Amino acid sequence: MAVEGISPDWEFDRFDDGSQKIHAEVQLKNYGKFLEEYTSQLKGIEDALDESIGDVWDFTLDPIALQLLPYEQSSLLELIKTENKVLNKVITVYAALCCEIKKLKHEAETKFYTGLLYYGEGASHTSVVEGESQIQMGRFISFLQELSCFVTRCSEVVVNVVNQLASLYSSNKSATKIIESSGVHFQTVFEHLGELLSVLLTLDEIIDNHAALKDHWTMYKRLLKSVHHNPSKFSIQEEKLKPFEKLLLKLEGHILDGMIFQACVEQQFDALGEGVSVSKNSTFAEEFALNIRTIFTNVESKLGEPAEIDQRDKYVGVCGLFVLHFHIFRTVDKKLFKSLLDVCKKVPAVTLTGNIMWFADTFLVAKVPAAAKMLDKKSLQGIRTQRDSFLQQKAQMLVKDVQSYYVFVTSWMMKMESILAKEKRTDKFAEDLSNRCTIFIQGILYAYSISTIIKTTMNLYMSMQKPMTKTSVKALCRLVELLKAVEHTFHRRAMVVADSVSHITQHLQYQALNSIATAKKRVISDKKYSEQRLDVLSALVLAENALNGPSTKERRLVVSLALSVGTQMKTFKDEELLPLQLVLKKLDLISELRERVKIQCDCSFLYWHRAVFPIYLDDAYDHAVDAARIHYMFSALRDCVPAMLHAKHLESCEQLLENYNLEIMDVFKEHLLDKLCKEIEKDLRLSVHTHLKLDDRNPFKVGMKDLAHFFYLKPIRFFNRFIDIKAYVTHYLDKTFYNLTTVALHDWATYSEMRNLATQRYGLVMTEAHLPSQTLEQGLDVLEIMRNIHVFVSRYLYNLNNQIFIERTSNNKHLNTINIRHIANSIRTHGTGIMNTTVNFTYQFLRKKFYIFSQFMYDEHIKSRLIKDIRFFREIKDQTDQKYPFERAEKFNRGIRKLGITPDGQSYLDQFRQLISQIGNAMGYVRMIRSGGLHCCSNAIRFVPDLEDIVNFEELVKEEGLSEETQKSARVLDSVLGDLTSNSAEGTEYFKKLVDVFAPEFRSTKNMHLRNFYMIVPPLTVNFAEHSISCKEKLNKKNKVGAAFTDDGFAMGVAYILKLLDQYQEFDSLHWLQAVREKYLREMKSMVKEQNVQATSQDEKLMQTMNLTQKRLDIYLQEFELLYFSLSSARIFFRADKTAAEENQEKKDKDEVSKTGNGDSSSSSSTDPSAK
Repeated sequence: MAVEGISPDWEFDRFDDGSQKIHAEVQLKNYGKFLEEYTSQLKGIEDALDESIGDVWDFTLDPIALQLLPYEQSSLLELIKTENKVLNKVITVYAALCCEIKKLKHEAETKFYTGLLYYGEGASHTSVVEGESQIQMGRFISFLQELSCFVTRCSEVVVNVVNQLASLYSSNKSATKIIESSGVHFQTVFEHLGELLSVLLTLDEIIDNHAALKDHWTMYKRLLKSVHHNPSKFSIQEEKLKPFEKLLLKLEGHILDGMIFQACVEQQFDALGEGVSVSKNSTFAEEFALNIRTIFTNVESKLGEPAEIDQRDKYVGVCGLFVLHFHIFRTVDKKLFKSLLDVCKKVPAVTLTGNIMWFADTFLVAKVPAAAKMLDKKSLQGIRTQRDSFLQQKAQMLVKDVQSYYVFVTSWMMKMESILAKEKRTDKFAEDLSNRCTIFIQGILYAYSISTIIKTTMNLYMSMQKPMTKTSVKALCRLVELLKAVEHTFHRRAMVVADSVSHITQHLQYQALNSIATAKKRVISDKKYSEQRLDVLSALVLAENALNGPSTKERRLVVSLALSVGTQMKTFKDEELLPLQLVLKKLDLISELRERVKIQCDCSFLYWHRAVFPIYLDDAYDHAVDAARIHYMFSALRDCVPAMLHAKHLESCEQLLENYNLEIMDVFKEHLLDKLCKEIEKDLRLSVHTHLKLDDRNPFKVGMKDLAHFFYLKPIRFFNRFIDIKAYVTHYLDKTFYNLTTVALHDWATYSEMRNLATQRYGLVMTEAHLPSQTLEQGLDVLEIMRNIHVFVSRYLYNLNNQIFIERTSNNKHLNTINIRHIANSIRTHGTGIMNTTVNFTYQFLRKKFYIFSQFMYDEHIKSRLIKDIRFFREIKDQTDQKYPFERAEKFNRGIRKLGITPDGQSYLDQFRQLISQIGNAMGYVRMIRSGGLHCCSNAIRFVPDLEDIVNFEELVKEEGLSEETQKSARVLDSVLGDLTSNSAEGTEYFKKLVDVFAPEFRSTKNMHLRNFYMIVPPLTVNFAEHSISCKEKLNKKNKVGAAFTDDGFAMGVAYILKLLDQYQEFDSLHWLQAVREKYLREMKSMVKEQNVQATSQDEKLMQTMNLTQKRLDIYLQEFELLYFSLSSARIFFRADKTAAEENQEKKDKDEVSKTGNGDSSSSSSTDPSAK
């Protein structure tokens, strides 16, 4: 049988098995999980986009944020709908006025307070140009005009509120009552009126405390006067000046005279004509006074208690209302006046906004003079002394407060984390929600208490101009951190808090609705009809309707107004009313949770106290373990940025922001970053130089600071920059090490060590300097010598056996030396390529020197003497046993002196000897370059295990199929290894090259005059021996100018030139050394004979002379022999045992051998198949 369809009744009555509810909960849970996952994904994306996001987020950086504040979509008229039209109207009027007041208050707080407070800021005092203050004021006039309109509007609203209340509470018996108002107390409206009065009062206080504003105003007025005298100069029309001046006068009277509040309360409240009577309305006067007392009682009980939230602001409002009451009705409640003043003992001052302090006693005495007369001066004095003692007590208690709040806040944070991390249990849902609600409210309460302590203490010190101790500053900064920690806890768990808030508000609304429903039943059950009862019922219905919906501030306001009517006639029992009020208070707090937290944790007042920042940084630096807290302080310093955007006195608020940004950054650099850089650098230096036995660094004696904690910090966000402490210090060290290494390249190893230590100890990733590295043994740089080789060969002396150059003379107490190790280090710095360049430079140098050499040999005096000597030797060589006579050489040496001598007493032969020594020095330097190169290569290649068998890395990498870059680097490695092996194995025959390049020219027929050179060598050696002995003798004298013990450059030069001229055989044919030896031995023998003869005569002086002569002959002989040995050694370098003809023959033989060798190998490879 077909079912025709389910009837609608059945659909309605269908059995509910709870499955829908379970399904809905599962969906909700999934949605919650999705949101959490989505948030973490977004956070991941954000981190990936900019890896330097701080741990402590900047709220403005949130990729996604939830706005929890519900906005009312319906108008007030739609919200306030009951059958009772009159009640609707009453509630609508008051609700509209309260909303208006809230809007005005919001506008004042966001726009006008900040605009006034920041006036004159941002221009540093030193750089203020003449006329800048007038320009600032000129820009500010439009803002003051807006402020004037705002104040006028506020005054109008105050009059309207007072009139509306007066018409409800009318004492006119004849007038019809709007509603029965005897039991109705619209406390909310009075509280709102108090708020508006405190706005005006705050504006007064800001202007009164603003010296710069008043000064600039006066200057501006003076400027206007000068414009008035000469309008054409300022290109202004005269007729426009008059109205402008009037406007300024109006502005001054309205705003700048500090009479904003006074003018408001002294207004005409009584409407003219048939309007409402206010000042003579006794019922309203009583109602007004009653509400002031009620609000005050509520406020006073909470002031200074842990559960205090906004009672201080309300206290300011109460004082404002009290003054308004006095000005309207001209009566003073002395008891209330005294009670209001007594509060000053508990709350000596209230922070209105920023750094503006408000003193109730001063205010009340000034504004209610009638009551002030009744007070004795003693009690007023008592309040002032109480203020001083309060400040002293606070300063003493600060450290204790910090400790206790530290415990409270950290335990609260743990509770927040634990309760929000727990899964919601359906069976204990209500209990769970009320726990969360309590913890959220507790967070707001802590934030309020901490904020109050900081603001009151700091601003009191400032307004009373008393100095703060460092301990107090540190304690207050700790409290600022705690305040920010509370805010960040809420922000960090924003997702879960958002989820909870909606549930908690529903739960609280449900509790309130239950309570109202009970009262409503009670009213309905009472059958007595009256208009008052009808009003109560309508009000309760209205409250119910408003609670059934989102918890917007409009709805909460309507509920509060409705309950002002609904609670009369004892509809609620006392035990019901208190819980209801508590629930509504909680609802207020939870609905505005995010906004409340933001307001309580706002640290924009720190802008006025930024002088504490350096002290805070010094403390943070001294206690590096807590480095992470710096994030909180920067977060607090960022709070004043939104407020600064309302500054109107500069061309753009960006200037103010930029100044603030730079100021904070300069302080941060000076008091933390730079100190940290210096300390880290010092620590690295001392650690690397421990061997120098520096100051005592025993941590048990001098203490130890672990600065590494600063490097674990995530980067700090401030304005549009990230301050990465680690990167900053790394950059500083990199820069310092690089610059200092460039100044002294030989310190490279020390700085490398310091870099490694920085990485190990502090985790800093340092950049390699990639500078050419030197060592302490660098000596003169190869590059330097190469560029100045002409200076080098004349200033340094060569020692053949030790391969060392020694400085000839020096202005210092020591002489520089250059040896192979120095050259090797230098080559390592510049690379082996420099060796060939050096030899090229030497070649250029030798060319110039050989030109001079050729000119000397070509000189007629020299050439003719040499030819004469050659001829003479040929003639007498048979008689002298083929030896060149010593006397002839000596005669030549002396004869040249007759040709002339230089101013410093040198003959031409001396200069020629020096020329040859310089040529020899250049050759010695080339030899040293080669040795240094081999030394450097062997050092570099010592890590290669087997030079005979070096694997080809490129092939291996290709086999493994590695990337192109790897193959490229393997190729480079192979070529480097190839270069090193070839260089270390053979080294370059530089001497041979330098012989080959000059020899053909020297031996050509063009230069026949050079062939006489071998004949000048004997007189040169005589000259050299005399010179060398005189140099060595100077070593023992006090004045050591010209002293030397070696000059093998001469021997090298002679050997090299003889090789170039292929005259070794000619020179050897002179048998010069044998001639010298024979001559000296002969003289020594005759001297011995002479001594033997004279020994009998006992002539002592003669004997001494003979001994000296013998010694001198001995020295000369020794000097000649040393020269001979050096010459023999030098000849070995140039293969002096062979003539040019023999060398050519040897070369031909070698070529033939290599050719035949190649032929043999090719034939063997073709005939021997097994070889394949």
